Amino acid sequence: MTGVSYLVLAAAILLLLGLWESLRHRRNLARIPIRIHVNGTRGKSSLTRLLAAALNEAGVVACAKTTGTVPRLILPDGREVPIFRPAGANVIEQVRIVSAAAAHGAQALVVECMAVQPLLQSLSEFKLIRATHGVITNARADHLDVMGPDEEDVARALAGTIPPQGKLFTSEQRHLRLLHGAAEDRGARLVVVDSEAIAAVTEEELKGFRYTEHPDNVALALAVCAELGLDRETALRGMWKTRPDAGAMTEHRLDFFGREIAFVNGFAANDPESTERVWRMALQRHPDVARRVALFNLRDDRPDRSLRLGRACAAWPLADCYVLTGGGTYLFARAAAAAGLDPARLSFAEDQRVDEIFETVVGLCGRRSLVVGMGNMGGQGVELTEYFRNRAAPGEVA
Repeated sequence: MTGVSYLVLAAAILLLLGLWESLRHRRNLARIPIRIHVNGTRGKSSLTRLLAAALNEAGVVACAKTTGTVPRLILPDGREVPIFRPAGANVIEQVRIVSAAAAHGAQALVVECMAVQPLLQSLSEFKLIRATHGVITNARADHLDVMGPDEEDVARALAGTIPPQGKLFTSEQRHLRLLHGAAEDRGARLVVVDSEAIAAVTEEELKGFRYTEHPDNVALALAVCAELGLDRETALRGMWKTRPDAGAMTEHRLDFFGREIAFVNGFAANDPESTERVWRMALQRHPDVARRVALFNLRDDRPDRSLRLGRACAAWPLADCYVLTGGGTYLFARAAAAAGLDPARLSFAEDQRVDEIFETVVGLCGRRSLVVGMGNMGGQGVELTEYFRNRAAPGEVA
């Protein structure tokens, strides 16, 4: 055989292997009758966990895959398996997830969208998940360098995961016209979880969670569960058993050598709107503290996010001091100062280890203080949260 013949044969073999893999993936998808594709700017990981827990509580064998802070495959018995990524994150890993779910006899699969680029978001839906139910939690100004330049473009990109002839659930309010048009174009039915449905989630129901869960997420999850035939009581009972994602908003109370410190993990709220919401919620819970410390963990590879957070935080209720960690702290500081924040309130801890950052923060605290972590879970965010949690008083986690 000539060299050209070998190339033709190799190409033919690769084509056949690709077709076989595609057919096997389609068969695995067909074995899972309920497939839920969760997308949005904030709350994807939490919602994925809520839905899987509710389905399993109702007797529907469900697997879930989160992509957030710590990627995990969640099995029907609640065990969590780390996602192995030898060559980094790639949307093709969803094929392995579908295969694993089918092997575990899953009747339902809840998958968090892992793509950011608009084209890959559509590819994930059309080729990899082929969802029966789509969810878009919200559309906010984040990843504008990829999905932007503005928030409406983010909503347009997220709409790429709307399942053709399926159902789309959303609690997004600002871009409903766009989502309605996209759903109509794909022959999908749009179900809007409005402010009335969110308000119907009671304080008593929220108290059932071991961590801070947002009523928007609960209302959205309940709407999907209702569509699948689950009653509210069963769905909530399952949700209350949910193990929180590493990025979930949690609170840890420390008694550190006479200093009472309430640490709130809000690192996962990356966009200015969500971050402000975390900050105000923490202040509302702790109105009587003597010192308020805003701890921002920043990233070199997210300069646009640092700039937007810096500009925005100058308009929020004032902190006594702002500790800046991670990379690119100068960008944040420059933007905050330009927006009117007093530079004297800024403390830089860019090159410090986690234990040194902790000491810096504690040194700025009074006898009763509030520390709120914001910016990014990536980088030192996870380590900082664990460092504070490991020093919390026994049982002092909310």
